[in-house]
Amino acid sequence: MDKYRGKRVLIIGAGRQGTALARYLAQHGAHVVLNDRRPASALEAARAALADLPIQWALGGHPLSLLEGVDLVCPSGGVPLTLPLVQEAQARGIPLSNEAQIFMEAAPCPVVGITGSAGKTTTTTLVGRMAASAAEDVHGISYSQEEAAKAALPRRWRKVWVGGNIGNPLIADVDAMTPDDLAVMELSSFQLELMTASPQVAAVLNITPNHLDRHGTMEAYTAAKARILAFQGAQDVAVLGWEDPGAWGLRSQVQGRLLTFGLPQPPEDVDGTFLNGETLALRQNGRVMPLFPRDVIRLRGEHNVRNVLAASAVAAALGLTPAHMRAGVEGFLGVPHRLELVRVLDGVAWYNDSIATAPERAMAAIRSFDEPLVLLAGGRDKKLPWDAWASLVRQRVRALVVFGEAADLILDALAQAEGPLPEVVLRCHSLEEAVRAAYHTAQPGDVVLLSPGGTSFDAFRDFAERGERFREWVNAL
Repeated sequence: MDKYRGKRVLIIGAGRQGTALARYLAQHGAHVVLNDRRPASALEAARAALADLPIQWALGGHPLSLLEGVDLVCPSGGVPLTLPLVQEAQARGIPLSNEAQIFMEAAPCPVVGITGSAGKTTTTTLVGRMAASAAEDVHGISYSQEEAAKAALPRRWRKVWVGGNIGNPLIADVDAMTPDDLAVMELSSFQLELMTASPQVAAVLNITPNHLDRHGTMEAYTAAKARILAFQGAQDVAVLGWEDPGAWGLRSQVQGRLLTFGLPQPPEDVDGTFLNGETLALRQNGRVMPLFPRDVIRLRGEHNVRNVLAASAVAAALGLTPAHMRAGVEGFLGVPHRLELVRVLDGVAWYNDSIATAPERAMAAIRSFDEPLVLLAGGRDKKLPWDAWASLVRQRVRALVVFGEAADLILDALAQAEGPLPEVVLRCHSLEEAVRAAYHTAQPGDVVLLSPGGTSFDAFRDFAERGERFREWVNAL
């Protein structure tokens, strides 16, 4: 990739995506300016990691003067396109790109892209594990090659790379990829809204209200998600969740082959995966093929059955066998911070679902349990509706502990919903206080569930830090 040699590129945001892109472009001869609103003292680790490269740092703000002589501007995923620096770049006709787009341009191998409002990290990880069972090597996820070797499964790829929004930006690995590899990447709406390239296999799991504080309207949010399909060709494959109106509403935009997934059988004219009694199955060309029993899945909740069905549909698009699919699911206990069992203490099970940064996602977590629930909810609101969440809480939650910036908003929504109130409703300032309150409220047989419904940014760097601190506080009880 020499197209950036000699070009002056401004990267906005020095997080994982921005620093990985800065390294890649600098190594390929670009003149890189890495800009972040944080001061130098907050970025010592990032600066040390890039000290071997001639990268210019511009910290402490986003002055418009940074655009002088710039050929390309690359906002990182967390940088809104309403930032004056980005808007001025567009006004001057400076093209925009990002790490995911540049990876797609450079990737020498087939790419699977997975997006959705919920479930995309679990589904991406599962696809990676299924594909890993058909590869000589894997990078980016934890997977036992010994298990695949024991199964004597046929190989399809030299190496499977898993990353993107899930953790490691794949631009960091693209120079090591070959045409005999496969890349599996999670894509967020923030990445997609700038992209002009689509993966060969593109999955949209669902589109429900999320990130409206960033996108403004559901129409804009849906349009960002839909871009994963926009640049596919007739030879490509789209996988859409047919039970979800948002995802299924994109089927008219599919340009190649369409596969779907859902608990019931798909519509008659579409191939896809479904739950046939207690067996996951694939309908393809009019024939129904059993894949593996439902009890192979170790994850809680119907939403996770859908995630496994989605991953199996993507695996089918890749030509993988039922044995490959089962090998990816067996032994998989989930991704951290996603209905993760932290501990059982005095007959009370504590679960970490810090990833639930929208009410819709918290509702899926609540529905995953039959036990009495002590729910920890709060954080920062994303301008999303809480009314359906409040109705479900009144039906299913024994005790509610709210915390953080959104606490009063959540309590207002609860007051307006119908049905009996939880036995206990408590308001805490912080998550740490909420953990202590839940400890004193919980009874043997209860589940204490952190499924906040709001973002972590009122008190933590991200949902992962929130989940890690929750773990620490619970394990210290």
